[in-house]
Amino acid sequence: MNPLIVAFWLMLPAYIPNNCAALFGGGTPLDMGQTFQDGRRTLGDGKTFRGTVAGTICGILSGLLLNQIAASLGLPTFGSGYEQLAVLTGLSLGAMLGDIVAAFFKRRLGLKRGAPLFVIDQLDFVIGSWLLTLIIAPHWFWQNFTLTIVLIVLAITPILHRLTNIIGYRIGAKREPW
Repeated sequence: MNPLIVAFWLMLPAYIPNNCAALFGGGTPLDMGQTFQDGRRTLGDGKTFRGTVAGTICGILSGLLLNQIAASLGLPTFGSGYEQLAVLTGLSLGAMLGDIVAAFFKRRLGLKRGAPLFVIDQLDFVIGSWLLTLIIAPHWFWQNFTLTIVLIVLAITPILHRLTNIIGYRIGAKREPW
């Protein structure tokens, strides 16, 4: 199977959550409006409970659907049973957590909600998804994320990130096209 297709396939449960968080989010911020010791908001209004939960659920559900058709397409699965749930939680929730951690550091740098931070904005969710999946499903992770796949993901994600943000901006789901 083409490694580009495999890389994209393996990352879909991590690519989907932040888009769904933007579509279905809103409501109470994760930081509950609190400020950090530096006097700035801890995370800001853009990171909400509803968005985090919705994004994670959408990522997991998409992975469950993908798992049902993986074998017929000759693509890798996300495991079975408990492993499947661990893998999909790692990829989906990890993507959300990576974005949340980046928001924390952007606030520490004095950047406002939506302000661009090159490279971090494009890869924070990838690193988060990989780290959480590596922690909770290490065997599956190392079987599937070969060096080739990792390099492809690192190359294609910034391009996909930019395209999805432009689309999100044009349909009104995002405030800025980056």
